[in-house]
Amino acid sequence: MKKTMDMMQQEVDAYIGQFKEGYFSPLAMTARLTEELGELAREVNHTYGEKPKKNSEKEQKIEEELGDLLFVTICFANSLNIDLEQSFNTVMEKFATRDRDRWTRIDEGESTHE
Repeated sequence: MKKTMDMMQQEVDAYIGQFKEGYFSPLAMTARLTEELGELAREVNHTYGEKPKKNSEKEQKIEEELGDLLFVTICFANSLNIDLEQSFNTVMEKFATRDRDRWTRIDEGESTHE
């Protein structure tokens, strides 16, 4: 079953809600986002970059790291009562207006962007 963003936010809230500690502070959440982004960057570098994984490093997948980043993002949004679907729609509207002529459209040229 596909989950909507609202469903994911509710699921994370139910999970966090079972613990006395609750959500971390915004500052701690920012640190967690940074940590998870670093882990994602490390995996991308191992997979697509020039830095091979050490034999002692466990195998992680980019999908898992993106999932971790999404989870922390949802926690952050929930802790501040932010509706991520609404946030996403606002960003897409911005791209549709402010950035509508920024990139070369596929039907206008040979490449998607340079």
